[in-house]
Amino acid sequence: MYANISSMNIHSRYLNINANNIANINTDGFIPTDMNLKLADDKNSLFSQTNLTKEIPEQILIGYGFEANTISFKTYDEMMGTVIDLKA
Repeated sequence: MYANISSMNIHSRYLNINANNIANINTDGFIPTDMNLKLADDKNSLFSQTNLTKEIPEQILIGYGFEANTISFKTYDEMMGTVIDLKA
């Protein structure tokens, strides 16, 4: 369970970075942040460097990551319910 919680925290951070990149697509001079929190090399660009062909698919993958971890929580919850029913 702790691994799932840790993974969901990382996916949440990833989603926040990704959403910020997309939200600033029209911000002149905006340099998108990578998951590793490094800024893009070209800081002198006049236009946003956000690449939607990269960011949108990443949001889909982030969603799958959350979904996979949620399944673990649901399974754990169902198992605990069964254990409680067995004790009762």
